[in-house]
Amino acid sequence: MEKEKVPLRKVPVEEAVGLVLGHDMTRIIPGEYKGPAFRRGHVIRPEDIPVLLSMGKEHIYVLEIPPGMVHEEEAAERVARAIAGPGLTATEPREGRVDLRAAHAGLLRVDAERLLRINSVGEVQVATRLDRTPVAAGQTVAGTRVTPLLVEEEQIRAVEALAAAGPVLQVLPFRPLRTAIVVTGSEVYKGRIQDRFGPVVRQKVEALGGQVISVAIADDRPEMVAERIREALAAGAELVLCTGGMSVDPDDATPAGIRLAGARIVTYGAPVLPGSMFLMAYIGPVPVMGLPGAVMHAPRTLFDLVLPRVMAGEVLTKADFVALGHGGLL
Repeated sequence: MEKEKVPLRKVPVEEAVGLVLGHDMTRIIPGEYKGPAFRRGHVIRPEDIPVLLSMGKEHIYVLEIPPGMVHEEEAAERVARAIAGPGLTATEPREGRVDLRAAHAGLLRVDAERLLRINSVGEVQVATRLDRTPVAAGQTVAGTRVTPLLVEEEQIRAVEALAAAGPVLQVLPFRPLRTAIVVTGSEVYKGRIQDRFGPVVRQKVEALGGQVISVAIADDRPEMVAERIREALAAGAELVLCTGGMSVDPDDATPAGIRLAGARIVTYGAPVLPGSMFLMAYIGPVPVMGLPGAVMHAPRTLFDLVLPRVMAGEVLTKADFVALGHGGLL
């Protein structure tokens, strides 16, 4: 049903209770307020009648919704409620659209397969940010609407059925992980140069709510790197980040040190540029990362893709890294 073809009926205000307002109505109080008193789609209540009369409205135009049809704003609200999971709040409908916003900072998760199926339902529209996007509190992450002013309720019920299996969208909160930084390099260890790597990593961790509990320096001996990692774990680190020494040069000992500390290596290298010489490992439940030099100077690297996922509680596999190749040229 085309929006311009939907009939509006002129009705005396006193007879409008229970009917649906067909357009926005603006209220003006000089010097105090100018804005919508009632929005299109509002169902007129008895207490609205004096307000409408005070606005000079003796007649209003109402929308008559045939059986089996749903107004666009109700439809957008129902779709938003159906797809929203934890960590999301919905706005009031505005011009037929309802937005979903992040209730807190975290990692947006989108069930892309079910989203595709939902957007294949008739005239339903759901637009989202990309899956696994870090989002801030209050940030808009999705918008819902339908194309016509009135839509078949059957379409909305189909969306609700698709969403019943679990959240289509949710925001996983970032965990305040206790983080240890191990700076590797004999040139830093011996004081020949100042460490510029640690401050960059600290800033990225703290931006996601993490707490840096220690920054230790190791030379280019795997034994010392492993010792610094064990010390961090003993101090209660929930995340260990090793900076530098990640190339294939014989003197770059960070990967060997991580292995020597007892880590299970998930991947050493991934199809993402810059930052491909990245190492992901676990010692028990604790994530341990080896960060290549690109993290120090490039604004966005593989580390920026992985850190939010780890901070949100994801346990990464080799397959997760292989999948990053599509879109991995940062």
